[in-house]
This record gives sequence, C-alpha cells and structure tokens, in this order.
Amino acid sequence: MKVLFLGTAEFARPSLEDLLTSRHKVAAVVTQPDRPKGRGQRLAPSPVKFLAAKKNIPIFQPEKLRDPASLEILRSFHPDLIVVVAYGQILSPSVLSIPPRGCVNVHASLLPKYRGAAPITWAILKGEQRTGVVTMFMDPGLDTGPILLTEETEIAAEDTAGTLHDRLSSIGASLLLKTLDGLERETISPRPQDHSQATYASKITKEDGRIDWNMPARELFNRLRAFDPWPGAFTRWGGRILKLFHPWPVEEVEEETKEKPGTVVQVSEKDLTITTSHGYLRVREVQLENRPRMGVAEFLRGYPLKAGEPLEG
Repeated sequence: MKVLFLGTAEFARPSLEDLLTSRHKVAAVVTQPDRPKGRGQRLAPSPVKFLAAKKNIPIFQPEKLRDPASLEILRSFHPDLIVVVAYGQILSPSVLSIPPRGCVNVHASLLPKYRGAAPITWAILKGEQRTGVVTMFMDPGLDTGPILLTEETEIAAEDTAGTLHDRLSSIGASLLLKTLDGLERETISPRPQDHSQATYASKITKEDGRIDWNMPARELFNRLRAFDPWPGAFTRWGGRILKLFHPWPVEEVEEETKEKPGTVVQVSEKDLTITTSHGYLRVREVQLENRPRMGVAEFLRGYPLKAGEPLEG
C-alpha cells in the first residue's frame, strides 16, 4: 500500500522506521514544524523529521492541516491510506476523507480507556497493572474510532512513563505492520468501542508534578513513576526545587506514620525515607534545581540533608 505517514513525537519514530523497511511504500512524512528547544531556544526538528530526512523521504510541515493549500498538498501524494502516530493535531473530516482506505491511528492505551494526549502517564497514575497499544480507524472524534488490533503488556512496579513509553512504541511499530498487512489481505474486522467505558487522559503540565505530601504513599509511588522523566515529581528543600525519582515499591500493608507528612525520617546512602499521610515513601534518586539527576549517595556527598528535615509541597 501507498502510505502517508503523520507523526511528530519520539513515540512515532519506531513506527516510521519499521514502515520504511516493510513492503509498504511511504509516499511522504507529515510532521509538526520545527520548534524552539533547549536553553538557546534554537529551532529543532521532530524525531520523525530527523529520521525522514536521513532516509530521503519527502517531508511536509504545515502549521494547520485543514488549510486549503495543505489539503491540496496531502491529496497530491495520492495515498491509499494515512497512518497517524503521535502527530499532535486532531484531523479534520476533510483530511480523514482523503485516503480511500481510511486513516489508521496507533494509540498507547487499551481503548476506550485513556483517550487523549497522555495515556501512558495516566495509566501509571491510576495504578493500572496492564496497558497496551491499539490500532484503530480514525473518525472525527477523539480516539473514538473502531478498533483494529490490540496488544497488551504488564506495567511492572519498576516501570516509569519513560520505560513504558519505549516498550509501547516498539509494540506499536510491530502492531502497525500487522494491521496494514491485515487490512490489505482483508483479514481484520473493525470492532466498535464501548463508549460507556471511556476515560480521558488529559495533557500533563509542569505543575502537575508538584508533590502533595498529604497523599498516601501508594499514590505518591505512582506519581513519581508517572512523571519520570517529565515533568518530574517535585517538592522543595531549603527553598529549592527537589525532584524525586525511582521509589521503592510500597508495601501492601502501609505503615502508619506519626510524623508530619513530608518529613525526612531516615537518610542512608541507598535512599531517603519520607512520611506521607499514610505510609512511607522511599526514593533512590533525586535532582536538585539546576543540578543533574543522581543517586541518593552521590547527592548526600554534596548536600547535607538530614533526618528530621521537612520537605515542602
């Protein structure tokens, strides 16, 4: 099949990479315009653009796909099918109607759960034990189209949004090729979603990372993993932002605490133990404002954090 690939974020890169080595032809890649990045705020290409340029694939970077001029360019590629993976814009009906075989999306959740922008983060935040990837035909709604194929994976206690992202992006790439092959052979039967079971995974902001020590340890354990690597779950120590990472799993029977939530009650080279509203949170890595992320032992060699000190939400 002749495919037009729409993608921007790192999650989409493995899908494009596998598609380029398949028997399907990528007519062009559509990705978001270059955006300012880093301290210097220099324009940087998306991961998808970087790969497409390396492979000499035609690249189109419109600000808005629904503009008449953009639509005309999309039609000029004459795709049989459009593939959308972490593109960053909702497609209008005029775009969806271009390919005769429809538009296929790769989404990182077990729909109808966690529709929206941040399904990986929200699956961990909500303490899910399993998640996965689906491919679906797109319609004008937000992740509401009929499901084509699904593949599940376990969310381990050591998983973070970063590790889960990488695993799901790899699963998604493989599932996409199975989907395109199945559609070409007409061996896949789309199935409608149960909209009554839908949940929404809203976009995450930096402020979402702020730690509320009045939450129980189990909930904070999930938050630290869900916000790793971005935006990082943060508190304050000595007036400076301190991000906390890599928590030990919380025991099933959480210990009752007597100290004020947010108090560092134990310091060792291995971890910091901090009180919560119910149970203790033990973290193995930290990052002080304007400093690199590091293990607790390395941090303590430069910063004298002691038991009994408070952390502020």
